[in-house]
Amino acid sequence: MLAKFHHPHLEWRPLERVAFGLIYGAILVLSLLMAAGESTDMTFKTALVLFGSVLAVALAKGFAELVAHAIETGERMLTKRALCSAWNGSHPTLAVVVLPTALFLAAGLGLCSSGIATVLSQAYCLAILVLFGARVGWVIGHGPWLSISGALFAGGIGSALAAMKYVLH
Repeated sequence: MLAKFHHPHLEWRPLERVAFGLIYGAILVLSLLMAAGESTDMTFKTALVLFGSVLAVALAKGFAELVAHAIETGERMLTKRALCSAWNGSHPTLAVVVLPTALFLAAGLGLCSSGIATVLSQAYCLAILVLFGARVGWVIGHGPWLSISGALFAGGIGSALAAMKYVLH
């Protein structure tokens, strides 16, 4: 019965088109947070390193896609269409790091602690992974059991990355 329910404002297509970038961005942020210190004097540096690293990875991914597409198709690389296509594949990855960066900037301004910024950033990334894990389960099985399993699996991967930060420190 739920599968037949359709509401125009609850379409998944826009999110599904950017799922790879959002998932990739969440994993990147969780991985980079492992190296982040808990020192309050490092919050601005953490924000800069976090955003700069994800930006570098997103641009590298876009460049790699641009070159690979040109090799595969023989089309020119520096066309508006090719550049837009590469950017569209990379900007969701960059979008994920905006909130964690803002949280670390807020910590640097004394609005919260660096520990809170870390935990909220991790929770945000875990929520992205759980959401898409559940979506995969729903797309495959159209029922709650695979959705729950997918959410637990993806959330488990993200939780393991988050836990590694505390184990390494």
